[in-house]
Amino acid sequence: MSTPNERPLFIPIILGTARRGRQSENVARFVFEQTRKRAETELIDVCKLPMKLDDAGEQMKDPAFSATIQRCDGLIIVTPEYNHGYPGLLKHALDMNLAEYVHKAVGICGVSAGLFGGARAIETLLPVMRELGLVTIFWDVNFGNVQKLFDEQGKLLDRGYERRFDRFLNELMWMARVLRYGRENIPEPKTD
Repeated sequence: MSTPNERPLFIPIILGTARRGRQSENVARFVFEQTRKRAETELIDVCKLPMKLDDAGEQMKDPAFSATIQRCDGLIIVTPEYNHGYPGLLKHALDMNLAEYVHKAVGICGVSAGLFGGARAIETLLPVMRELGLVTIFWDVNFGNVQKLFDEQGKLLDRGYERRFDRFLNELMWMARVLRYGRENIPEPKTD
């Protein structure tokens, strides 16, 4: 819980695929709706980010996306698993920022048509999160057999995911508060 004088947490969600017919869009909407009940948020869809595909990294930084990441206290990444990995466009989008991520919390929701719910995509993203300076939380949410989890209107059919996501969000919000306090109140150690 936040105190009366504490500014609300801002935790945007990044939907990490641009494929047509993407099942992870329903997951991202569910995650967005659950998150906005407890924190400020916005849904960032990688297919709507202005990215040049003939450049990389901070050279193609989008000012609006960078400002959002700079302002955020934490992030949630919703990533599908494609062939045991995460989408290249997600990596391309994440690489547009560097300093904006440092000492901020991140949680990952994996999505797949199989049983493991994107577990392998999450595993391959973890070293990337560390390199970007993000702090991963202990919990993930794995949305396996995603094609059976939502009805035609995108409504979640398995209510058990609400409890799983609540545990995930509790951890993310706690970590986001701790890291925000540290960024605002404790000087970083000097490096030689």
